[in-house]
Amino acid sequence: MSDLPAGTDPYRHVYGAADAPVTVVEFGDLECPHCRAAAPVLRELVDTSAGRVRLVWRHFPLFEVHPHALTAALAAEAFAAHGRFWDLHDAAFAHQDRLGDPDLRRYAAEAGIDPDDVVGDRAQRWATAVEADYLAGLAAHVAGTPTLLVDDEPYTGPVTLTALRLRTAR
Repeated sequence: MSDLPAGTDPYRHVYGAADAPVTVVEFGDLECPHCRAAAPVLRELVDTSAGRVRLVWRHFPLFEVHPHALTAALAAEAFAAHGRFWDLHDAAFAHQDRLGDPDLRRYAAEAGIDPDDVVGDRAQRWATAVEADYLAGLAAHVAGTPTLLVDDEPYTGPVTLTALRLRTAR
């Protein structure tokens, strides 16, 4: 998928082996309770795959439903610039009721990241990457979160370990 701005990798947020033969792409929203519920299942899928499955996160903030989803996505990109994307991902899911600017600033300070980089004007430099993920989701007919693609094919089954293992087995 080369739908991101020049220099932005659509596979920039990878959990698991970068060279895993099976790729699960999640279009997700950091404020979505369904994404929060899917997160441990997806992590276990990768963790128990013996390097065969990797998870790629792409932003699809449902900003009309979740008022902090877009700012959380921008903050996650700022964390990613420091190699800490999954730290903010996990903090957001652990504290979905605390994703306002003061909370995001606190998470940044706790991670040793300049809080001014994750919210406000300086965080806007990540808007093109978040927007590109969102537009890629629209092009892939994403209508809600989480939406999963397994090797670029839509996954429509339940987000359970058993079902995902069957779908990712080759």
